[in-house]
Amino acid sequence: MISKKIKIIFIFLLFYQSPLLSKSNNFNDFNSKNISKYFSGIVAYENKDNSNALNYFNSSKILLDRHDPYLEKFVMTLVLENKVAQAINNIKLNKEKKNSEFFEAYLLLALDSLKKNNIDQAIDILSGVPEFLQKNRYNYIILSSLKKYLYVFKEKKILKSKENLGNFTLINETFQRCYLGDQKTDSFFSNLTNNSQDDYSRYIYFYLTYLIENNKLEEAEIITNDLDYINSTLLLSQGKSWVNGGEFKKFNEIFSCKNYHDVIGEFLFLISNIYSSQDEFEKSNFYLSLSIYLNPKFIFNLSLVAENLYLNERYKKAKEVLDNFEKDQNFYYWYKIKKESQIISKTINKDEGLNYITSRFKKIKNPNNKFIFDIANFYKNSKKYDEAIKYYSLIIDSLDKNSALKSDLLYRRGASYERLKNYENADKDLLDSLKIEPNNAYVLNYLAYSWLERDFKIDESIQMLEKAYASESNDPYIIDSIGWAYYLINDFIKAEKFLKRAVELMPEDPIVNDHYGDILWKLDRKIQARYFWSMVLEMKDVEKNLIEVINNKLITGLEKS
Repeated sequence: MISKKIKIIFIFLLFYQSPLLSKSNNFNDFNSKNISKYFSGIVAYENKDNSNALNYFNSSKILLDRHDPYLEKFVMTLVLENKVAQAINNIKLNKEKKNSEFFEAYLLLALDSLKKNNIDQAIDILSGVPEFLQKNRYNYIILSSLKKYLYVFKEKKILKSKENLGNFTLINETFQRCYLGDQKTDSFFSNLTNNSQDDYSRYIYFYLTYLIENNKLEEAEIITNDLDYINSTLLLSQGKSWVNGGEFKKFNEIFSCKNYHDVIGEFLFLISNIYSSQDEFEKSNFYLSLSIYLNPKFIFNLSLVAENLYLNERYKKAKEVLDNFEKDQNFYYWYKIKKESQIISKTINKDEGLNYITSRFKKIKNPNNKFIFDIANFYKNSKKYDEAIKYYSLIIDSLDKNSALKSDLLYRRGASYERLKNYENADKDLLDSLKIEPNNAYVLNYLAYSWLERDFKIDESIQMLEKAYASESNDPYIIDSIGWAYYLINDFIKAEKFLKRAVELMPEDPIVNDHYGDILWKLDRKIQARYFWSMVLEMKDVEKNLIEVINNKLITGLEKS
């Protein structure tokens, strides 16, 4: 990370060359106190400490009407702190500034107009965005999409366009038709949610909202009957719960296609989600704030805010966001408990995190399979395999014999048995899982590798791994497994090919590095072998027994068989 001192020097150079000095003939207008606060604010902003950044910016407002980059940073920080109205007000107070050339300013002003139901004004603002600001791909998509939405809202008809915005084209037109109550809305939602190339399962929720709003309750029930709590998204699980409980009114209380504020709010969430998937969490949270500004009723979007903050290790802020979820939002309240337990695990220790979630789980009357599944996974990840098995078993016993869901649970329970060295039950579960899904590459890999570790059914293991590799040729764990299998049958040339690839894909994995070191030793590349073995000792979360093995290898190498 760049030091604060270096950052300040760099920022000063930008500051010196900026319009600030050109707008004043007297540098004394900017005393050292104000400049220091400004620099401190910039550093806090760059370090994603938005709360402190805002404090510094608020205390140095003398710069606001003289320095355009200050306005930009100030506005962005206000939005990130959920002070969208204040951000918009600051832009309006400085709208005469011609040098404030940042795309988000136009966007905020347009959304403000939309919030006030002034569609014509929003159109005018977006029409004034300079071309150079549209060269950014996402800026262009946002601008083009919003213009089409505004046209639909004003003219009450679909704007036909040959412009291809990729996935956005189908998503946008689906919501536009939903807004208009178009007769093709059903088919568009169907095309969207049944798309085999991408996961659009989130939009099943909005399809349910549309069906319920149009009193098509039976159709909504049919859709939710095909959903299961374990594999569904958080939003869909909550929706299924409402439908099953006959709580249809809750859908339209928080979202309606007929409300263009809600529609644009969802579009902005889509933008936010894309930025989040690219680990641009600040950008993601910016658009999330705008989404919530337009539709504050849809608080479920706050789960992505919490997730972004958690991934950025801003645990205190994440906890503040999680406090928005109430007990009556049962799936989101459970999400709150899970995320809080993860925060405790990170900030205190894993045992405390596990104690937290188990104590809350025990207070839940008649927990559904989703909650049981989650608690089982917590136990498994905490290496409490006996407890994990107990909860996996509860779900398995409740499922149909050939359920695909049962296959996954047998896999998880079998893996837990395997970690306890209960190989009889482990093999039974894993083989039963394969009876339901015989081509599941991950189950094939797990069982085959377990057999290899036991020097058991080597030939059959290799066949299973070749089958797994044929369907998942880029999975590093499968690549490592098949490489190790060839090592065990002394086919060192083939083994090296696969294990080298595994190391390239997982350079921080201790097992993979250990395996690669072994094959290099067998190929008489002993210096390289010791290098990869030594790398294992520098990695995190290496099991004690492996550390001991590695230390012995570094001294004596591999003993001759």
